[in-house]
Amino acid sequence: MILWAALLMSHCCLGLNGAAAENSGLERIEKCGTRCSQGLHCKTKPDNWFPPPCQDPAEGLNPSSVFHNISLSTVMSCEGRQKCSLRLRIKTTLQLTESIHGVSICTATAGMMANCQMFTFKKASRERMSGMQVEVENDCTDISPSQHVQVTVKTVPSYCGVTWKGTYDAPECINEDLRSHVPECITGRLSYDVNPERKELSVSVSNMLEDHDYLLRLCHKDFICVGTGAITLIKKGEPMKSATLPYSQPLPCLCIEGWSTVMDAPRVQVCPFKDRLEDLWSGINFDPLEETLSWEPACPVTAVVVLCQKREDGVCVDLPHASQNVSREKISFSKVDPHPQLCMKFTAGSQSWTRCPFAYARFQVWEMIVTRQQGREDIKMLSQVTATFSVGLCAKSEGSTVCDTHTMHVTKHKAVGLNLAGELCNSCLQVKRLDVKFSATVIHCLKQSNQSPLSRAVISSRASWDLPWVVVPAGVCLSLIIINTLVLHVLLTVYQRRKQKRNGGCISEKQTDTDCVVPVLQTQPVLHGGVLIPDSPQCGNTEKANLISD
Repeated sequence: MILWAALLMSHCCLGLNGAAAENSGLERIEKCGTRCSQGLHCKTKPDNWFPPPCQDPAEGLNPSSVFHNISLSTVMSCEGRQKCSLRLRIKTTLQLTESIHGVSICTATAGMMANCQMFTFKKASRERMSGMQVEVENDCTDISPSQHVQVTVKTVPSYCGVTWKGTYDAPECINEDLRSHVPECITGRLSYDVNPERKELSVSVSNMLEDHDYLLRLCHKDFICVGTGAITLIKKGEPMKSATLPYSQPLPCLCIEGWSTVMDAPRVQVCPFKDRLEDLWSGINFDPLEETLSWEPACPVTAVVVLCQKREDGVCVDLPHASQNVSREKISFSKVDPHPQLCMKFTAGSQSWTRCPFAYARFQVWEMIVTRQQGREDIKMLSQVTATFSVGLCAKSEGSTVCDTHTMHVTKHKAVGLNLAGELCNSCLQVKRLDVKFSATVIHCLKQSNQSPLSRAVISSRASWDLPWVVVPAGVCLSLIIINTLVLHVLLTVYQRRKQKRNGGCISEKQTDTDCVVPVLQTQPVLHGGVLIPDSPQCGNTEKANLISD
């Protein structure tokens, strides 16, 4: 029973709320007109285009106490469900005297002439009700949605100083009652489904203006909504009022716009991707010749863009003096070193996004080449452009970091080796390009340790093993070796000849006639008496050689 009672009460509450919602619109009137207090007979007529100047107040008339509680409001007059118009209701209370014959009400809007009406009281009724507070109400002034109206209320005749002036703003088309019933505000209602795989928006239209076709398009919303494609027509007679609109990129300012085919028709816009700010941070460009990094927002957005260096833990640390505010205009950073660790960070509100345009090293102009030889790391600097670097060898000492920093100039396409000497355990190498405005600091921690632990770490630059630096020293060394060999050989030959002369010819008793030693350098034959004979042998048959000479 308790459950049924609760359900019944909730149903009743919902019913009351629904009725209140239906009745929450503007007051409806069937016919406009003028109404005065009971017993006061009013007559409406147009006021003079050129009214006479005001008069001095009559005796006993207090100008400050004539008008009371003047109110302005909007009512609606309808001839059908979608054929309603707005009226301005002016209601005033005044202290009636015999010298006041009526009331004049003028309304004026921007660019339009004033519209004045005069409401006069019959003499008998004003004499009868003199000294009493009476009401005069009129709701026949046409107004438009969002219109700014100036209202002036005077007495008839017009007494100087007895005037009330005020302004009124008519309801805007965002009012639900106006959107459904006033033609100037009827835009239709749009609903949509997104197909991200096919990049399509399926749009359905409801509550569109009767007896009129309807138009749909996609647009980029800014001060105005700029169209991005063709306009789709939905015929008024089609039973299914829907269309499919293809899109290229799901930007937050990409909207669906719809309007009826009437002059100056109001338009409705819905933006399916308005919360997808992450799709804005694309289209980053880099000019390698100018070394300029730029980005232009595809949609108006209030954001802060800063250059940062991405660490190994994923945190991007802001570079100093590298922040710019953005709304609509293109931003650029000049003299940027395109290193893979250099990124752009976008912050909008409380959210941040990081994009790294150089992550794949497409534009990287310099690098450290690290090789290990005999337990040591050999590090070279190679640059595609002539550049200047700051190179620091940093070591941790008692909780602090001490760096020995040097400036290094690297020529285009010529590798330069870093001659690291000293104790290098727990040391790191920090390299930063200096000839640009924005650059990352690259850190490489060394692994090797030298044998002399007491020596101090030193950095010096040496040219790498380029071809001229290798061929020239190698040629010099080879020449010295050849010269030394030749000198030693000549000395050995001279020594052997002198020893042979002292010993009388043969060097060894075991040598045969054919076993002779001939110096290597004595390879040219000697001419004796027109007969070619070899040089005198060092051993063998000396007598035979002498006979041939005779």
